[in-house]
Amino acid sequence: MSADWPLGVARHLLDSVDSTNAHAARLARGLSGPAWIVAAEQTAGKGRRGRDWRSPRGNFYGTYVMRPTERAEVVALRSFAAALALREACVALTGLPGAFALKWPNDVLVNGGKLAGILLESAGQGGGVSHLAIGIGVNLIGAPEPDAVEPGALRPVSLLAETGKRIEPSVFLDTLAPAYARWEAVFTTQGFAPLRAEWLAHAARLGEPITARSGSHTREGMFETVDAQGALVLMTAAGRVAIPAAEVFF
Repeated sequence: MSADWPLGVARHLLDSVDSTNAHAARLARGLSGPAWIVAAEQTAGKGRRGRDWRSPRGNFYGTYVMRPTERAEVVALRSFAAALALREACVALTGLPGAFALKWPNDVLVNGGKLAGILLESAGQGGGVSHLAIGIGVNLIGAPEPDAVEPGALRPVSLLAETGKRIEPSVFLDTLAPAYARWEAVFTTQGFAPLRAEWLAHAARLGEPITARSGSHTREGMFETVDAQGALVLMTAAGRVAIPAAEVFF
C-alpha cells in the first residue's frame, strides 16, 4: 500500500468478482468508513444504461463506496470529483497532461479516444442516500473493439496503446485513491464550484457543436458550459437549454 494512501479509507483487493459496484452494495451496510474495492477481473461488469463492460485482466476495475450525508442531487456531483481524480492519476503516471480530457458526463479521454468511464450507483429513501458506489473502469492495457460500441460513440482506447506506458492496476489504485481523497475534501469543504471550474478547464469540445441524446430525444448545439447543478448547457437553435442527463456524441 502506498505511503500516500488516504487515512481512514479501507482497501479490498479481489481476484474475481461479478462487479465491484455490486460487491460494494453487498458490503455497504457493514462498512465503518469509505472503502476502495478493486478486482483483477469482473465477470458481470456493467457500464451506463446496463450495458455489458468487457473486463479482461490487466485493466483497472474499482469502486469507491461511502455513506454520504448530502441530498441525492448533491451526492451525484461526486462524478466530477472522480473524473478529476482519474485525469490527475493518468497525468501523474504518464507525464502527458495535454493528452487527457474530460467528456461530460463521466468519461476520461486520451488522445480523443475513450479511456475510462465512471458509473455511479446508490441506494436510499426519499431524498437521502444510504450508500454511494462510484465505479471506475480504465483501459490500462486493452480496449473493446470499435464494433463493440454503439454507432457514433468515441473509439475505445487503452493507456498502453496511446501512451506506451504499461501501468499495473495496483499502481493505478495507489495514485488514484489519494487523488480522489483530495477532490473529496475540496467538495465537502468548498462545494461544487471549484470542481466545476477545474472540470471545465479540461473539458473536451467546450465551445464546439455536440449532440446530446436522452432516450429518443436528441439535441444539437454549442457546448457552452456545465451549470452549478452539473447539467450540460447547450446553445441550440431554440435557445439555451440545460440537460441534466444524456449521452454526448461528437
